[in-house]
Order: sequence, then C-alpha cells, then structure tokens
Amino acid sequence: MDLIHNLSIGFGVAFTFTNLLYCLLGCILGTLIGVLPGIGPVATIAMLLPATYALPPVSALIMLAGIYYGAQYGGSTTAILVNLPGESSSVVTCIDGYQMARQGRAGPALAAAGLGSFFAGCVGTLILAAFAPPLTELAFKFGPAEYFSLMTLGLIGAVVLASGSLLKAVAMIVLGLLLGIVGTDVNSGVARFSFDIPELTDGIGFVVIAMGVFGYGEIIGNLSQPDDEREVFTHKVKGLWPTKEDFKRMTPAVLRGTALGSALGILPGGGALLAAFAAYALEKKIKMRPGEIAFGKGNIRGVASPESANNAGAQTSFIPLLTLGIPPNAVMALMVGAMTIHNIQPGPQVMTSNPELFWGLIASMWIGNAMLIVLNLPLIGMWIKLLTVPYKFLFPAIVLFCAIGVYSTNNNTFDVWMVAIFGFIGYLFLKLRTEPAPLLLGFILGPMMEENLRRALLLSRGAWSVFVTRPLSAGLLVAAALLLGIVLLPSIKAKREEAFVEE
Repeated sequence: MDLIHNLSIGFGVAFTFTNLLYCLLGCILGTLIGVLPGIGPVATIAMLLPATYALPPVSALIMLAGIYYGAQYGGSTTAILVNLPGESSSVVTCIDGYQMARQGRAGPALAAAGLGSFFAGCVGTLILAAFAPPLTELAFKFGPAEYFSLMTLGLIGAVVLASGSLLKAVAMIVLGLLLGIVGTDVNSGVARFSFDIPELTDGIGFVVIAMGVFGYGEIIGNLSQPDDEREVFTHKVKGLWPTKEDFKRMTPAVLRGTALGSALGILPGGGALLAAFAAYALEKKIKMRPGEIAFGKGNIRGVASPESANNAGAQTSFIPLLTLGIPPNAVMALMVGAMTIHNIQPGPQVMTSNPELFWGLIASMWIGNAMLIVLNLPLIGMWIKLLTVPYKFLFPAIVLFCAIGVYSTNNNTFDVWMVAIFGFIGYLFLKLRTEPAPLLLGFILGPMMEENLRRALLLSRGAWSVFVTRPLSAGLLVAAALLLGIVLLPSIKAKREEAFVEE
C-alpha cells in the first residue's frame, strides 16, 4: 500500500503542466541529439546541463532523466539506419540492425528497438519503485568506512565490467583518480597538482572531461575516417511493423534482455553498455528456430534483446544513485552534479527529506517512456532526413554547441581549451581501443573515496582496522577481493574476452 501511496504522490508531481512540458522537452532533445553520430547520453547531458540551472530541482531532474533515456532511444536509430552507434550501448545493435536495414527491413528493426525499449523501461522503473525504499533503509546503516568499501567495490566492478583489456581498464581508473586529485585540498587548503595555473585550483570540471573525451573525441574519430568509408543511408524503409513471425521471435528475447538489463544496471560500472553486450551474447547461445536468420545477418532477436537490456539497465542504474548516493556510471555521475547544483545531497535522505522529488522523478520515467514510444515510431522518416545533413555542416555545429555549453557553465574560456585538450586525449583512447567510461567513474568516485577514508580514520583515531571490524565494510571488501580474484582466473578471463568481442 505504501508503494501505491508513494506513486500517487509521484504522479501528482509529474502530471503538472510544467513537469510534463520539461519531460517532453527532455525526451525530444535527448532523442534529437541521440540520433547524431558520436554524441551519446553523457555528452548530451553534459551539453544541456547548463539549460537546467534556472529550473526548479524537480523539473531539472525530470528533464535530465528524459534526456538520458531519450538519448538511449536515439542511439539505436543511427545504429540501425547508418551503422553508426549514437552511443556506446548501441554498438551491439549495429550488428543485426544495420543488416536488417540493408535488406529493406529498417521499419521492423526500429519498431523492435522502440517496443523492446518501452517494455524494458517500464519494468526497470517498476523495479526502481519497488526496491528503492528497502535499499534506502540499508543505506542508513552506512558510515564512512562502509562508503569507502562500497566505492572500492564499485571501482573494481568498473574494471571487471569494462570491455576490452583489464590492464587498460585499471589504467583508466587510476588516471581518473589522479585527475580527481587536482585542485585545492579540503583539509589543508593547499593547491594540489595545479602547476601554478589559477584555473586549476578549483579542480577540473566533470563536464569538461565528459564533453572532451566523449563528445570531441568521438567527433575527431569520425572525421578521421575517409569520406568513402562513411556509409550514407540509401535504403528505403518498407513498412513499419514487424510481422507475426517477428513478434514470436522477439517477445522472449525482449523478456530475457529486460531481466538481464534490470540486474546488471544496478551494478557499479555496469549499466546499459554491459547489459547490451551480455544480452547479445546470451541470445547467441540460445538454440535457433528452423528458418531463422543467422546472427550478424539481420536476426531481429539481435536488435530486440540488447535494446531492451540497455533501457532496463538505464532505469535501474538510478537505484544506487537515489538510495546510496553513489553513481554507478558516467551518466549518473552527471546527475549527481545536477543534484548538487540544486543543493540536493544525493543519498538515502532524498526519499525522506524530499519525497516529492524522489517519487516525482520515478513517476516521470513512465510518462517519459510513453512519450518516447509515441515520438519515435511515427517520426522515423524525420530522423532519416536529419541524417542526410552532410558531415561538413553537422560536425562544426556539434563542436560549436559543445563550446557554448561548456563556456556557459563557468563563463571561462580556459574550460573551452580544456575540452579541446581532452577531445584529443579522447581520440587517443579511441585509437588505443581503450574504453574511457572507467576514467569518469574514477574521477567522480576518487574525491568521495578520499573524503570517506579520511573521515573513517578520523573517527577511529587512525586505526585502519575499522574497515575490517565493521561487518558491512568487511563484507564489501571481501566481495571486491572475490570479484577481482574470480576475473583473474584464466577460464573466466577467456570467457569475459569472448563476451566482449564485437563481431
């Protein structure tokens, strides 16, 4: 009954004209920028974060959440139509989605992605609403030692779940931790690693790194491709809806993808990207029906399952943010930034001190998912037209938009130059086949880990044993050690590498 009462509060907040308008605006902006190649949810939210400064806190978070899952939807559109993933979790959708488009079946592929995403988004939101309160009660038992241990587990989780080499993932985490140290030390007031540059005494902005590495880095990567290697959409979309046979095949795939994505979305460092890869790997292991098209040749299950998984993961990744105040991925880290701007401390107290915000945000997710399905299915033709804009016009516009966005956060030209530097670094990561997401997690969790480590040691009068004498903290550290130990086993390591192979 409590759940129904809480949801009625949430829908009361979400169904006001202002919040509905911002939810719709967020969904449209997210989808619109999500369909642009090389711009994912991280860069989209980073660019549009300044637009929410003047809004009330509830409206700002509803709009940002709409941008997030709007960009998730939009990323699948370019993946299917032009073989260019709008964001990292759409990489898997390219494999079979683009093959379907080449066969003139872009309509069924886009419909499968849209319907799968809608169902998974609704289930993910239901899980968030049901499991958030008990998790919040647990969160109140967390002290500085437990938070430090939990963040250690989160960073190890990010290493384990990052695609590609373990060594590269560790290097990215360490680099993120080092970048997080730059700035003024809270305790002593001494500038650390600022190299006598006044602008660095406040530290490096998260938006600067996110926009540079993800936005500019991807853009430079796309521009480095020769013109003749860039595929242009020329295929006619024949029909919109999947056939009865398509529905029979995609329905169980959507259910499997939703279940897998909901579970993996809660894990620190997991979220939508891992969910999409894992769902595709699972579908390939399931026995094929007679007459079914092979994976990699245009199998509709290869579109429906990963798309369902990444949207379910996108919704459930709000659970650790709203209950424990810990961002499980880069997008949630940006949401922490947005909450801090509006003087909201993310964590268990949000639900008790600001229930309208908490439940209003959850209710808006259902409304947002419904808006997205209504927007995306009829407007496929418009997205196709948008993608015919030549690269020579498209990329300067994105670069300019990014520069205006980052300048407006601090009214500082130094940040614009920093974005350019991180754009070049992002391009290097791309060339080295290194996933930059662990860097952002290291960057956002590093200062929080340091603060909790100091507080724990201060309260225990310098006794390091506090991390193992408290049961919750010890349990989390054991889980982190086990996770690291298991992934280093040769058989698991080989399976992990196989799961992340992009065919």
